[in-house]
Amino acid sequence: MQANGFLERYDGQLGLSLKMFEWGERASRRRSMREVALPYMADLREATHQTIHLAILDGTEVVYVEILRAHDAPRFPSAVGRRLPAYATGVGKALLAGSSSDVIETVLAAGLRRVGPRTISAPGALLSQLRRISSTGIAYEYEESAPGVACVASAVCVGHGPPVAAVSASGWIGKVNIRRVGPAVHTTALSIARVLGSEPT
Repeated sequence: MQANGFLERYDGQLGLSLKMFEWGERASRRRSMREVALPYMADLREATHQTIHLAILDGTEVVYVEILRAHDAPRFPSAVGRRLPAYATGVGKALLAGSSSDVIETVLAAGLRRVGPRTISAPGALLSQLRRISSTGIAYEYEESAPGVACVASAVCVGHGPPVAAVSASGWIGKVNIRRVGPAVHTTALSIARVLGSEPT
């Protein structure tokens, strides 16, 4: 650590260097993605009256980081810390659309087992959706993760790499017009990305 500048010698004894102090200050100033996203998620729930999810991609699955439930929400298969196949969820498809071809090939190679009544099980259909999502920035889900559930999602993209997260609004089919909610979800994702991109590194 001394060779890398993290430790310095003072009167024959090792101590933390200024470089280590600066790194510590940066780390303490940088907020977590969940902390940044929460106010925007709360605003989105207030505007749409739907349940709002924040999720990340881990391999071929999504992991739910935060959920703000709406009143009279459906019984979702999601829970904070729970994993679901990415291809079967709105947030997952939003994340996959911005992922590398290697990630998508791994998903397809593992097989597209049914999770909900209308889970996409044909590789060609999934690829077609991912191309559309990549173009529009908005992913839709209709009963792919659970019966009666509709969802619209958008990826949180910082810089030119793959998405760091995705945010969604979910509710009952027939009670929520997810096409109308889509632009608000997309705007929320862009707002979260803008703040994350401006955080000290």
